Amino acid sequence: MPDLIRVEYGQKGTSTNTDELGMREMQARAYASRDQQYLLIKAPPASGKSRALMFLALDKLIHQGLGKAIVAVPETSIGASFDTTDLTSHGFYADWQVLDRNNLCRATADDERGKIDAFKRFMADTDEALAARTLVCTHATLRFAFDQLSPEDFNGTLLAIDEFHHVSADQDNRLGALIDSVMSNSDAHVVAMTGSYFRGDAVPVLMPEDESRFEKVTYTYYEQLSGYQHLKSLGIGYHFYSGSYLEAVQEVLDPALKTIVYIPNVNSRESTKDKYREADGIIDALGDIEYQDRETGIFYVRGRHGKDLKVANLVDDNPMRPKVMEYLRQNQQREDMDIIIALGMAKEGFDWPWCEHVLTIGYRNSLTEVVQIIGRATRDAPGKRHAQFTNLIAQPDAEDQEVKEAVNNMLKAISVSLLMEQVLAPNFRFRPRVNPDDPSPEPSIEIRDDEGNEAPQHVLDILNTDGDQIRAELVQDPRVQASLMGGGVEPEVVNLSVLPEVVRKLHPDLGEEDVELIRRGVTAQMALSGGGGIYNSEDLPENADIVNPDEVDDNRPSPRVVPGTDETEETGDDPAPGGDQFLKINDRFVNLDHLKVDLIDQVNPFQGAYEILSKSVTPSVLKALQDEVASRRIEMTEEEATVLWPKIKRFIDEKGREPSLSATDPWEKRYAEALIWIRRKARERKQQKE
Repeated sequence: MPDLIRVEYGQKGTSTNTDELGMREMQARAYASRDQQYLLIKAPPASGKSRALMFLALDKLIHQGLGKAIVAVPETSIGASFDTTDLTSHGFYADWQVLDRNNLCRATADDERGKIDAFKRFMADTDEALAARTLVCTHATLRFAFDQLSPEDFNGTLLAIDEFHHVSADQDNRLGALIDSVMSNSDAHVVAMTGSYFRGDAVPVLMPEDESRFEKVTYTYYEQLSGYQHLKSLGIGYHFYSGSYLEAVQEVLDPALKTIVYIPNVNSRESTKDKYREADGIIDALGDIEYQDRETGIFYVRGRHGKDLKVANLVDDNPMRPKVMEYLRQNQQREDMDIIIALGMAKEGFDWPWCEHVLTIGYRNSLTEVVQIIGRATRDAPGKRHAQFTNLIAQPDAEDQEVKEAVNNMLKAISVSLLMEQVLAPNFRFRPRVNPDDPSPEPSIEIRDDEGNEAPQHVLDILNTDGDQIRAELVQDPRVQASLMGGGVEPEVVNLSVLPEVVRKLHPDLGEEDVELIRRGVTAQMALSGGGGIYNSEDLPENADIVNPDEVDDNRPSPRVVPGTDETEETGDDPAPGGDQFLKINDRFVNLDHLKVDLIDQVNPFQGAYEILSKSVTPSVLKALQDEVASRRIEMTEEEATVLWPKIKRFIDEKGREPSLSATDPWEKRYAEALIWIRRKARERKQQKE
């Protein structure tokens, strides 16, 4: 199946080059906000968040009067990112140092009780040496230690939370409650960092009133990838299979690519329920094992095409796995590893820059987890021009008892592509009206209301920092997912109804005028991204179909979405003079000076995904998908279905075919709906009996 999305980047080198202080572009952006008490950094994998925290923490310890800095990570392996680091040789004024006794992610502190005691000793320590004032621990250690301390004990402390999406506003989330207590009852500074701020569930990371206290630093995927030196493109695609995935894996597993294979969760539909046999099956698909190095745990495999492969098995949780992890940490050259097989490991915080392909088997229920997995392949490395994410998913069958689950998995998986298409697209900043003497250095969008008034600053801030979160919620809406199957809701309904609901859910304190302005901004961003960005006049294809200004309805003052840097406001019968930038909408090109919100609202930014899907799966699979999605929208009683059943059988006998949902005859359409409803009920009853 071809990629649902494929994005190419400019290889500018801006995201990996460093300034006179040794900071990358993202790190310098975060450092500019170093005086803020509460700072939220949203930046993709490999952008340098760990070192950005070091710069911030050292400034707070040395120049802002804080006494201690605590860094909390989700698991011990990620703690290595915060080991003692030389910063002065690269231009900074101090080095990041962590004493062994204060690095609670190292093997020296084996039991959790010992780590908690070490944490409490650190909090009581009066040693003023810079190296003695930093500590690294896991989220769990922080939670357990906090239970034995008070929020006031964190006065004068920097509390840094890595992978902040593990926090939740849910009342049962202890880490979220801890952060709330520290912010409410102490003068501690908080730095939160994440590469995926949207969660896979419906619970927000922070309540809106708490989140509003954070200064946000956002560095987008597009900025990161377009600023690389080597990586040129990223593809995201899906492969559907029948039967056992171990038989299909050879079709998508290319041993010539540096690959991480994530086998399915044991509770998923794709799992065989034997993770050890599955890991062995992956190795068998690669070739024949020659031997396993007893010192490192690495398998040496003779590949099917004669190439020798080094394979790491992180699925088997025997005593050899720590040796494998240590080998991967210590050996970072291209030739040191070829294939890594994992289940719950090697995701967030795992650094293997040579990874070219991530193959995920079965859908991961967490959107955040999928985005983190994609991030394993999006690191820059010499000779690495393309990164690929492939999701191997069991295809639904019309007779499959689990067709509903299969459809859900496919729709959720594809929704990740819809989100990533937006996340990976060129970044358009939202701005107030531009000062002609100080033009914006990057593509930007100006949002106005019906009277031509500019959007207030808090609306622009939400659009610039929370756009990904809004789009993530949107693509997970069942109505949007249903529209992928060629049905569901019209683009105007998504843009004018579903999207405002999402905005209100995420920002319940906003008035309706602000909700509408944010809706317009997000819709414009999706239209710009889905259309492939901005086209300069010289880049238009030959015989381009350009929308004539006369075709745009200017009979009333219309809200304008004005990308660019120096436009003059025009809202009457006379459209603004033609510029030289265009947006592609439905195979036509619209001059940006004539771009109206009414026109954008008609754009379905997800149409391309359906077109690729419909051409890539078999007709029977596509029909199973469409029928299952349609059945969710059918309202019917059992009495009506009972009455219609004889008529449906008569229709099939007479016509030689089943009734069609797309029929113009309303009776035939209702017969088709009844048939789908009856089959769904039959599957449900069969499952209940079993």
